[in-house]
Amino acid sequence: MIIAGFDGSAAAKAAVEWGADDALRLGVPLRIVYAVDRWPYQIAAFPAQEWPDTLIQAGEKLLAEAEAVVRARRPEVTVDTRLVQGSPSAVLVEAAGQAAEVVVGSRGLGGFTGMLLGSVSMHVAGHSPCPVVVVRGAPEPARGEIVVGVDDAPGGEPALAYAFEQAKLRGSRLRALHAWELPVHVYSPGLVYDVDEIRERQLKVVAETIAACRASHPEVEVVEDVRQAHPVQALTEASAQADLVVVGSHGRNPVERALLGSVSRGVLHHAACPVAVVRTA
Repeated sequence: MIIAGFDGSAAAKAAVEWGADDALRLGVPLRIVYAVDRWPYQIAAFPAQEWPDTLIQAGEKLLAEAEAVVRARRPEVTVDTRLVQGSPSAVLVEAAGQAAEVVVGSRGLGGFTGMLLGSVSMHVAGHSPCPVVVVRGAPEPARGEIVVGVDDAPGGEPALAYAFEQAKLRGSRLRALHAWELPVHVYSPGLVYDVDEIRERQLKVVAETIAACRASHPEVEVVEDVRQAHPVQALTEASAQADLVVVGSHGRNPVERALLGSVSRGVLHHAACPVAVVRTA
């Protein structure tokens, strides 16, 4: 099952459309979830008792509209809706326990839309046990490429497997992108680095890291892309020509997992296309 969060915004509609498309590709049902957060109306400043019922009625109306969008866009997809009481972040993280994927929209903040991610999107991406796709803006025509960030950290197989499967289902090319930077002390007097040798070593890292997934997905065209750049910069640049960027979240303890890694967080803030965050082992 795919879970799509919905709040009536244009970004949430884009998330529902993305979810419908992916549900069709995966052959799974889509569930649209709307969270009714009652807490502001349960404190002294908001004493009116009729507000909660009004919120529920508004949520049910929005869910009906979202379901209509899916039935018009992908009539083959089985879709249902759920109105759940609680904060949007908590509701979606709990729902993620039953899902193959969670899709959320991001509206950005203030004058920095496109640079800053909404708090709900960031929270869900940091806490969900399943892959989370963050969608910003309306769906665009397919470009035929999926980008996945590759590094030599252990436990990155789930992100690679997800990216290869997405490329297979879409018939897309997969760009396995590894970015590296020279160490800070490279500029110390007397130290000499062979950049070509380092690049060859990084190409070997990519080839070895993706070897198993590549063998199990022989139908996927793979481009091994090694760049001398910061990973966030390289992935953001690649996102301009991609349908999806896939990154792993490498948190080693509960705090790190909740906060996301710096690369995942940076790509979520700056990418020009949807981003999938996949929990690593």
